[in-house]
Amino acid sequence: MPIDFADGDDNFIQFGGGSFAIAVDPQDSNNAVGQFTNNGNDIWEGFFVDLIQPINLSAEQQITLSFYKADTSQRSIILKLENGNGPVVEVEQTTSTLGWTHGITFDFANARISGTNNSINATGSYSRLVIFIDGGISSAGTFLIDDIDDGTEPVDPNELDVIYEDLVWSDEFDSTTPSPINNSLWHHQTIGPNGGQWFNGEQQHYTDRIDNSFVENGFLNIVAKAETFNQDGVELPYTSARLNSKFAFTYGRVDVRAKLPAGNGTWPAIWTLGKNINETGAYWQTQGFGTTSWPDCGELDIMEHGLHDPNEVSCAIHTPSSFGNTFNTETQLLTDVANDFHVYSMNWSPNQITFMIDGVGYYTYNPVVKDASTWPFDLEQYLILNVALGGFAGPVDNNFTQSSMVIDYVRVYQNILNVDDNTLAAISIYPNPTKDVILIRSVTEIEGVEVYNQLGQSIIKKEGDVERIDLSAFKPGLYLLKINKGGQSVTKKIVLK
Repeated sequence: MPIDFADGDDNFIQFGGGSFAIAVDPQDSNNAVGQFTNNGNDIWEGFFVDLIQPINLSAEQQITLSFYKADTSQRSIILKLENGNGPVVEVEQTTSTLGWTHGITFDFANARISGTNNSINATGSYSRLVIFIDGGISSAGTFLIDDIDDGTEPVDPNELDVIYEDLVWSDEFDSTTPSPINNSLWHHQTIGPNGGQWFNGEQQHYTDRIDNSFVENGFLNIVAKAETFNQDGVELPYTSARLNSKFAFTYGRVDVRAKLPAGNGTWPAIWTLGKNINETGAYWQTQGFGTTSWPDCGELDIMEHGLHDPNEVSCAIHTPSSFGNTFNTETQLLTDVANDFHVYSMNWSPNQITFMIDGVGYYTYNPVVKDASTWPFDLEQYLILNVALGGFAGPVDNNFTQSSMVIDYVRVYQNILNVDDNTLAAISIYPNPTKDVILIRSVTEIEGVEVYNQLGQSIIKKEGDVERIDLSAFKPGLYLLKINKGGQSVTKKIVLK
């Protein structure tokens, strides 16, 4: 919020018939608006949008919008809020005004619980906004909506909530001559789990041959080739490689600098799966961790290409609540991805997952309700690099011979704090545990302190000879206090009761 349709990104998803589009205001050619069309075939056809910044009814209970129609008939507008930490609620208003009606107010202090006649003073946060026009009756028509506003200030929807800075795992692919991949870091996944083939109608076998994956001149090459190949009793027309990382992690940032294969039907991907997936031949399944089926394990697609127009890459999230043709996806149009390197990134914190290209965020997933259905992402995931052919990427070009995804590096960052209670033993902190205040006693002057929460986020930073820190504004739990002195530092645990 607010939603003004100006940037072209405020796209509603239609259900039950009808359509949505970005249109031009008939009274102001410089103003973009949302065009909502009912086809009249379903009495409950509607439109929804999943919000990056949830509506917080505990802070502001009124939502306003502008509504345009080309007749004087009375029309009903229902705003419904879903995917929240309270019951599904809705408010209905009507208008018979020809043209624009501005500032129509939906007051959720006088809402009703959806599907009932029960009134409610609605509070809490909701991440899905649903609109019905003439809900409950068969009514065709095209209507315009603009300036949907809950009174909050616009924010960057892709602002990172945690900055991960410590490199914990990487492969820089440092080799000058053609070499096999580093098998201490990567596993070749070659067994097709779908009767010797892969799902989605893909047309390749994955191999562990150096023909399909090798390191040379500082780059990893994953090579998709046109060649008849028989594996596991199945003959297919293409080969490629699929690498699983032997590193799994929870939370952090992934950066992969890559350029992508050329040719229709190529489908390169940089992604993760839950370490607990029970997929045949996956590295962690072979290590005894395969207990969970897809999509319950969770999937994070950092980059895919080939599912949309050329040079249009995408990210996606698959969970039990939305998988396959998932709603949780976004695209980004680049230039010449086959010849230009880009850094494809994901920043995964306990609260949100943001996808970036060249350091710029373009999609964030942050459901209000985080449970097994929407958020299987409090467990470890591992990285996958592969190039598929055919399937959802469409037919492979008849003239295709081979093409590569070329990767400069793969890097994973987290925040690691070195807890060492023996360094600089002359410093003491007390009382610990504490209810509110920590006192610092040092024989000599200290230079500054910093307090971190369990996510590695800095929550207090002070310079100089600090002797007292007030923690009363923070929740009970474990915190880390970093004390700087004489060019050294010591990190001590704090328990806040």
